[in-house]
Amino acid sequence: MRQDRAVTAPELESRAAVRWPAVIRGALLGLALIVPITIVGAILDRSMDNFDNSGWRVLLALLIALTFVPAGAYAARLAPAAPLTNGALAGLGTFVAWLPLRVLIWLTRDDRPGLVSGRDPVFRPGQLFGFLVISTALGMLGGYLASRQWRVSGDDSDGSPTG
Repeated sequence: MRQDRAVTAPELESRAAVRWPAVIRGALLGLALIVPITIVGAILDRSMDNFDNSGWRVLLALLIALTFVPAGAYAARLAPAAPLTNGALAGLGTFVAWLPLRVLIWLTRDDRPGLVSGRDPVFRPGQLFGFLVISTALGMLGGYLASRQWRVSGDDSDGSPTG
């Protein structure tokens, strides 16, 4: 017969899959990568006559999406016990941390289209949902790639990544 007992804080901590310090660090790395891309996009938008129909818009969107991969990989490297979970949360955290920056850029624009409504809004509901899914998936991909790298390169005896 099984006897129930109280779980101590160190035991609970060792079982936790989400390592919030790793997630926050991964999200901050992703944000540090997104900020210059967003600034370049704002400068190009202001200086080009036809930015919306140029190839720059697609390239910058792709670069922003790709920043979620290193964010997830870094979080996974810091929390190897659950690389996919921590990677996904770091990617999602990067997107959530980027939203206020995007709103700030919207506030500084001269033409100020609607934020979530109007003719050409900055945030469309479908776009927001898409980025939520993409940021989570690409953060998880980064976590997966980081975990594969550890398996290929070999693990230390304590299970932490090498390097």
